[in-house]
Amino acid sequence: MRFLGKHLEKSPVHARMIPFFIFLGMTFLQGEFGEASRFWMYGVKTFVGVWLVYEMWPYTREVRWAFSWEAVVVGVVVLLIWVGLDPYYAKMSKPPAKLWDPFEQFGQNSAAAWSIIVIRIVGSSLVVPPLEEVFYRSFLYRYLVKIDFLAMPLKQRHWLSFVVTSTIFGLVHYQWLAGMLCGMAYQWLVWRKDRLGDAMTAHAITNFLLGIYVVWKGAWIFW
Repeated sequence: MRFLGKHLEKSPVHARMIPFFIFLGMTFLQGEFGEASRFWMYGVKTFVGVWLVYEMWPYTREVRWAFSWEAVVVGVVVLLIWVGLDPYYAKMSKPPAKLWDPFEQFGQNSAAAWSIIVIRIVGSSLVVPPLEEVFYRSFLYRYLVKIDFLAMPLKQRHWLSFVVTSTIFGLVHYQWLAGMLCGMAYQWLVWRKDRLGDAMTAHAITNFLLGIYVVWKGAWIFW
């Protein structure tokens, strides 16, 4: 039974906005139930995210994974930009007082810490891409141009919407400049392939590799 189905089915806007904003809203709950909730709430959010993708799947036909060499290249290049560019531009806010470090919270190499890490990497790689790409690259990009956004082909280029959507995507990230360039790269993929799936795959590759890098280097600032 799809609990959100009747709300998502009635409007293509609802189908792309409601799951995204539920997921986003849960982000703001991380840390609101004690220090440890910064971590376990991410796990809850990830499992809710799986349910949200399941709910919206029948009503968002463009949310289908696709693989291409371009998606792989963009995914890797965005990771290099995200990490390599970081020391060279000022952030718009101070870094968090406490980094998102499960080892510090639960103990070095503890089962709890590794469980949270695995959930985060899996969630950021498989749950975040469809929810974010359908909102930014499919819905918002086209809606800023045309209210009847489904009538606008995904490959249609509109430079103002391209810049605005990528800027918004960047500003919701601490690494804002990398986020903007990331949004532009994913939108370019949508243009090139005339489908959303390659951008989802590139996003998944970026997030997966970033997760590996964060754990490998202890670079928790990227999480």
